[in-house]
Amino acid sequence: MAAIYKREVRAFFHSFIGWLYLAAMFLMMGIYFTYFVMLYGEPNIAYVLQGSLFLLQFAVPILTMRSLAEERKQKTDQLILTAPVSVLKIVLGKYLALLTVYAVPAVVVGIVPLVLSFFGEFQMGVSYTALLGFFLYGAFALAAGVFFSSLTESPIIAAILTFVVLFLGYLMAGICSMISQTGNFLTRLLGIFDMAGRFDAMADGSLYVPSVVYYISLAIFFLFCTVQSIQKRRYSVSGGGLKNSAYRIGLFFVAVELTVAVNILAEKMPENMRSLDVTSNKMYTLTDETKAFVAELSDDIHIYVMANEEYKDENLDKTLRKLEALSKHITVTYVDPLLNPQFYSNYAETEPSSNSLIVVGPARSRVIDYYNIYGYDYYSYYEYQITGYDGEGQIVAALDYVTTDTMPKLYVVGGHNELELEGQFIQTIQKKNIDCEPLLLLSVDEVPEDAQALILNAPLNDYSEDDVDKIIAYLEKGGNAVIIPAWTDTELPNFERILDYYGVSVTEGIILEEDADSYYGQIPYLLFPQVVYDEMTESVADSVVFVPYAQGLLYDEAVQDILYAPLLLTKETSYSKTYQPEELEIETDFNKTDNDQEGPFVIAVRAKKTVENNEISNGVVVAVEFFFTEDADSIVPGNNVRAFGNIIGTLVEQKSTIFIPMKLYTAMMTFSTRTAAIVGLLSVVILPLCLLVIGFIIWFRRRRG
Repeated sequence: MAAIYKREVRAFFHSFIGWLYLAAMFLMMGIYFTYFVMLYGEPNIAYVLQGSLFLLQFAVPILTMRSLAEERKQKTDQLILTAPVSVLKIVLGKYLALLTVYAVPAVVVGIVPLVLSFFGEFQMGVSYTALLGFFLYGAFALAAGVFFSSLTESPIIAAILTFVVLFLGYLMAGICSMISQTGNFLTRLLGIFDMAGRFDAMADGSLYVPSVVYYISLAIFFLFCTVQSIQKRRYSVSGGGLKNSAYRIGLFFVAVELTVAVNILAEKMPENMRSLDVTSNKMYTLTDETKAFVAELSDDIHIYVMANEEYKDENLDKTLRKLEALSKHITVTYVDPLLNPQFYSNYAETEPSSNSLIVVGPARSRVIDYYNIYGYDYYSYYEYQITGYDGEGQIVAALDYVTTDTMPKLYVVGGHNELELEGQFIQTIQKKNIDCEPLLLLSVDEVPEDAQALILNAPLNDYSEDDVDKIIAYLEKGGNAVIIPAWTDTELPNFERILDYYGVSVTEGIILEEDADSYYGQIPYLLFPQVVYDEMTESVADSVVFVPYAQGLLYDEAVQDILYAPLLLTKETSYSKTYQPEELEIETDFNKTDNDQEGPFVIAVRAKKTVENNEISNGVVVAVEFFFTEDADSIVPGNNVRAFGNIIGTLVEQKSTIFIPMKLYTAMMTFSTRTAAIVGLLSVVILPLCLLVIGFIIWFRRRRG
C-alpha cells in the first residue's frame, strides 16, 4: 500500500493536474480570505471555507476521475485484479494519495489562525472546527469520486458522475425549498443527501457530531463499495459465478443498513453530546445559572417556535433542545405559520416574525420576537452587523416571567431632554421581568403609588419646582431612584435639589487618569474605575466597567440619617480638571497642574436614607452621563449592561434569581487598506500564478523528456 501511495502522490505532482488543483484552491481561498478576513475583519476562517466549498464540486471530479478509470482504460487494471496485494490496500493507497493532495491547501489555511491570533482575538475553535468539517467533506467527496471512477473505463464519465452527485448534494437544501416551503416526506427524504448542510452545522461555532459521523460513514461506505466493485470484476476474470454476485449484493445492503443506522444513532444522541460549543465565549452553552433555574421549574411550560422546522434557526434550536433536555416541564413545538396562520392571535395582536417564540405558562405568556434573539450594530437603514446572541437570556427571562405572579414597576422620568435608554438596557429591564413605563411629571398629580423606582437619566433641561416636589414626596414614602446628572454647562438648580435630598453634589471638573492602565486607548478621561463590592455591583465585582466623561461626587458621611456606600472609585492617580463640554473635544494638553483637584473620586454611590415610618429610600447616583449607553458598553462587552441590571433589580427588590446577559460575538479585526491589498495580491495573484508556473515547467520537462 505504501508503494502505491507514494507512486500516486508523485504522479499528481509530476503532472499539471495536481498543481492546477492547488492553484485553483489557493485562488478561491485567497479571494474569500481577502474579503472576509482582511477587509471585513471576520475573526475566523469559517466563511473562507464555506465559500471555497463550491470549488470542490469541480475540483474533486478532476482529481479522482483517473484514479481507477484510467487503469481500466489502459488495461493496467489486469495487474490489480491479479496482483497478490489485497484490493483494499490498493484502494486505500490511491485514496490516501488523493487525500494528501487535497489536504495541502487545508494545512496551509490551518496556519492562518495561528498567525492572526498575534493581531487580535481570533476564534480558534470556530476556525479549526470549520477546517475539520472542510477536510471531512473533502474526504467523503474523494471517496465518492474513487467509487465512480471504479465503475467505468472513461475518466470523463467518472468525472461527470462524481460532479452530478456532489453538485446535487451541494444544492439539496435549495432543491428541498423549491419542492415545498412547508416540508413533506419527500423533502425529509432528500434532506438526507444535503451534504453541504452538514458542513454549515460545523461552521457556526459547534463541533456537530452527527456531521462528523455523516462524512466519515459515507467515506467508508463509498470505499467499501469501491472494493466490492473491483472484487466483482476480479471474480469475473477468475470465473466467479452467480453465487458470488449475490454475496456482493448482500454485503452492499448490509453496508447501507449499517451506514443508515450509525447516522440515525448519531442524530438521536442527547443534545449535550451531539454538539460541542467551540466558540471562545461559549456562545451556545447554557450557563450554570440557567441549569439551576430550569432544574427547579415545577410548572409545565410550552415553547412554540413560529417556523417550519426545516427552516429553523440552528443556533436557537440548539438552545431550545438543551433547555428541553434539562426539564420534563419544558416542551418545544414548531408551528408552521403557513399551516397555522392565526396561531399567534391567542397570544399577540400582531404576527411575530419567523422563528419568533411564544412561551406559554400556567397563567401568562410572552412573545419573544426573533429580532430580539440577536444583537445588531446598524451602520445604516440597510446595513447592519450581528454582534451577539441572546437566545438563552431571552428564553430564560420568559420562563421566569410566565412562572412569576407579580412584576415590579419602574418609571423613567421624561420631558426634560433626558438621555434615552437604548436597546440593550431596555431589553435588560424586560429580561429581569420589570414592568417599565415612561413618566411625565407634568401630566400627573403625584408619582404613581405602584412605582418601586424612578430613573432620572441625564436631563439637560431643569425640572420645575413642582416636578421636584412630586419626586421628593415619593422618596419620603420610601421610594427609590437612580439619578444620573448630565455633564452640562447649564445651571439645573431644581434638579440639584433631588441630589441634595441625598446629601450629594457633583464636582465641576471632569476626571482624568495618569495611570495608563486605568484609561482606554490614549484618552485619559475614558476610565476603567475600581468596582467596589456591593449587592448592586455583585455581577461586575470581578470585571471591568467603562465610564467616559466621569465627574466626582461629594457627600458628608457624618450625616446621621443617610448611609453611603461607594460603588465606583477612581485611583489616587486620578485628578479633576474644569472643562466645558465643547472644550474637551479640542483639548490636547491633559497634564496635571497644581490647580487640579486630586483623586481618588467616588463616581457612583448608593445612599440609603431613613424617611417616614422608618422606611428606607435608596438613591443611586452615578456621575457618568453616558454610563448606561450601548457605545460605552461595547468597550467592555456586556459589563455596563450587567451593572445596570444589577442596580435596577436591587432597587425594585426584583424577585428573580437569574439574569443572563447577551453573549457578544468576538469583535471584528481591523487591518489597514495597505495590508489588505498586499495580502490580497500575494494570496489571489502571486501564489496561484507561481503554482501554475511550477506545474507547467514540470509538465513541459516531462513532455520533452
